[in-house]
Amino acid sequence: MMNLAAGVSGSLGSIGYGLAAIGPGIGIGIIFGNGVQAMARQPEAAGLVRQNMLLGFALAEALALIGVVMPFVYGK
Repeated sequence: MMNLAAGVSGSLGSIGYGLAAIGPGIGIGIIFGNGVQAMARQPEAAGLVRQNMLLGFALAEALALIGVVMPFVYGK
């Protein structure tokens, strides 16, 4: 019987990154969705909300960038 797993070639790290990118993508969507909702409810606090929203975006995006680098670091 033929082993089908032996026919797979390429880096499985790219598949791992594709799955790992789901988390930061969802997080960024939640950050901006709730940020816009907060600015709509309290327009006078828009500056503070925007500042915190961008800080949260930067931290969530850093997770995605780390996920890009890790397959190259640990790949064979």
